[in-house]
Amino acid sequence: MHAMNKPAAPSIPSRHAALVAQACRRIEAAESPPSLNDLAAQAGLSPFHFHRVFKAATGLTPKAYADAQRARAVRTTLARGTTSVTEAIFDAGYNANSRFYEQADAVLGMKPSQYRAGGVDARIAFAIGQSSLGAILVARSQRGVCAISLGDDPDALLRELQDRFPRAELIGGDAGFEQLVAQVVGMIEQPNLGIDLPLDVRGTAFQQRVWDALRKIPAGETASYAQIAQRIGSPKSVRAVAQACASNTLALAIPCHRVVRSDGALSGYRWGVARKRELLAREAAIDRDAGL
Repeated sequence: MHAMNKPAAPSIPSRHAALVAQACRRIEAAESPPSLNDLAAQAGLSPFHFHRVFKAATGLTPKAYADAQRARAVRTTLARGTTSVTEAIFDAGYNANSRFYEQADAVLGMKPSQYRAGGVDARIAFAIGQSSLGAILVARSQRGVCAISLGDDPDALLRELQDRFPRAELIGGDAGFEQLVAQVVGMIEQPNLGIDLPLDVRGTAFQQRVWDALRKIPAGETASYAQIAQRIGSPKSVRAVAQACASNTLALAIPCHRVVRSDGALSGYRWGVARKRELLAREAAIDRDAGL
């Protein structure tokens, strides 16, 4: 009589994934972020080992994950407009106003009171120019560039900006700002140059990981949504990667036009598939010329 086969023990990656998932749930449910030592002890690992396992699984450190959860909570609460800023800050797990205000720019992109009021009193400079791919709008808040949009109709680009920041003060850019627009246009006409813009990117931690991965795709190359998901350590998050690409409002600076389907086909693009095709063709041509 043969002994019954014992079920195979879970693999180490599977065990680690389960531990990380449990740690994420603890972070999400906690009134204040748990310490690394506490999370590691609950997982049965040393702090060093747990930190490494967590980052390998999520692409973020435990602290960064907790910060993202608190940031999301405070954004959600402030957007409702039914509680005070102080209540929203403490409800999100910040143990002091000062700690939150130190991070307010990165979390909200503007003052908490402005965010709660739909961007009221925020000053956003903008200018509209022309490129060989049509009209281009560039907008900058006090923190940095907050919108780069492409389209056929300049008026439509301006309306989109107004809809995005309905209570902000939109002002025409001065001569110096026109130079910034010219730099952005240069990204279209000479995509191999690149540009170091002070990006005012307001996204979730996941979107930030996706957008960081997009910035690493060289001009002249493309990557699939599945490849981006692999690169950020979330191979099953292909649909979420596509959503993050669709949420990008910084054309060219965050080059979502370089992401294609697994079969190489072009997918949707906020500023039109024809523009996506043309941008890729130009970048490929420059890459070929550089190889001569």
